[in-house]
Amino acid sequence: MNWQSFILSNEVAIRLGFFFGVLVIIALWEVKSPRRPLSQPKLLRWTHNLGLVFLNSAILRLLFPAAAVGVALFAQDQQWGLFNYFSFPLLFSAVISVILMDAVIYLQHVMAHAVPLLWRLHRVHHADMDYDVTTGARFHPIEIILSMLIKFATILLLGPPVVAVVIFEVLLNATAMFNHGNLKLPARLDSLLRLFVVTPDMHRVHHSVDDDETNSNFGFNLPWWDRLFGTYKAQPRAGHEGMTIGIDHFRDPGKVERIWGMLMLPFSGDSASYTINRRSWKKGSD
Repeated sequence: MNWQSFILSNEVAIRLGFFFGVLVIIALWEVKSPRRPLSQPKLLRWTHNLGLVFLNSAILRLLFPAAAVGVALFAQDQQWGLFNYFSFPLLFSAVISVILMDAVIYLQHVMAHAVPLLWRLHRVHHADMDYDVTTGARFHPIEIILSMLIKFATILLLGPPVVAVVIFEVLLNATAMFNHGNLKLPARLDSLLRLFVVTPDMHRVHHSVDDDETNSNFGFNLPWWDRLFGTYKAQPRAGHEGMTIGIDHFRDPGKVERIWGMLMLPFSGDSASYTINRRSWKKGSD
């Protein structure tokens, strides 16, 4: 059995193994070297954030049992998509596919901040009043379903190698947990890593309560898109220890830190606040 067959045969085990492995590593790292003190009880947040993760996983498994890998196999069988239509070396196809799928995730993220209806869903992720490894997987089920459908469409258009889809899924989950980690990295190491991957300090700016900072640093995995499209902000004005995490008008832990409140959050409050397409910011930008 070659390595491609091994990956395909063990795709679910590989993804789950990396998910739980990275979760444990980042969680232990947060205990040893935290960037900020937490403002909310950790056990409460973890129980409800991870509860939402398991709920989303169950919904996705029920609606899309074959998931992204199944769509990639279908596209391959039907010879749909760019990389199935043209003959490229596997390594080239896999690398370019991962990069292009990451670009789509960036654009999807920008749209979640630009369209008020999408922001209603996405603010479940931003309403977390603390920032740690569990924040990286905290999303409303409807947003998760929409994200999966966008991923399916991208796979059908690109026709990426199935192995590339598995690698992308593993990388996206791992880097999302890393860059949402409450981790204190040496400044020099952070500057170096930002050339290749989104770091915790880079993405934490995106979770600022100030809306101009929220609407920056949209990258989840690769850091290049923010610099390329002018959405990069190096540091928060108040500093990482002084900045406030969350959304200014959702500050009730009884709602934003409990699973029922998260599920109901899209259906309450103003749908236009924090969206990119407003004419003015509530906070001035540098």
